[in-house]
Amino acid sequence: MDTNRGLIELYCGDGYGKTSAAYGRALRVAADGGEVVIMRFLKQYDPHRSEFMSRLEPEIKVFQFEKNLEHFEQLSEGDKAESAGDMRNGLAYARKVLMTGDCDLMVLDEVMGLVEYGIISEAELANLLRCKQPETGIILTGKSRSHEVDGMIDVVYSINKEKNM
Repeated sequence: MDTNRGLIELYCGDGYGKTSAAYGRALRVAADGGEVVIMRFLKQYDPHRSEFMSRLEPEIKVFQFEKNLEHFEQLSEGDKAESAGDMRNGLAYARKVLMTGDCDLMVLDEVMGLVEYGIISEAELANLLRCKQPETGIILTGKSRSHEVDGMIDVVYSINKEKNM
């Protein structure tokens, strides 16, 4: 039984492993018979990784909103604007899924970065989280926290680098 069912969790910090931890939870939920939706933001497109992730369907549905081979920071201003529009469309789809309760767990990978880059506001993120059904869990990942959504988050996992070789 999933004891985190319906919770909003945040995996944040400057260390590596936030996405890996979120995907591990997604695998556990799917293995227990749950439906999972992963929304990837601010992740450069990797055809090999995307092809692998597609093999997890139908239990885990993965949506990638960056179509560029470069990281968001390296894009031209025009490509950044286009990519930001694609990511906002992705959030609109996430809202629809959350409102209808069409998944047991939604992972919003690097969604906190959307706030950092000004693609969405803290208020827009808070409004998205309010759309979820009580039984639907959400995992947010990103380096930073948002003061406006902190009160909505049930569990925070801080993943920080302590030593650099």
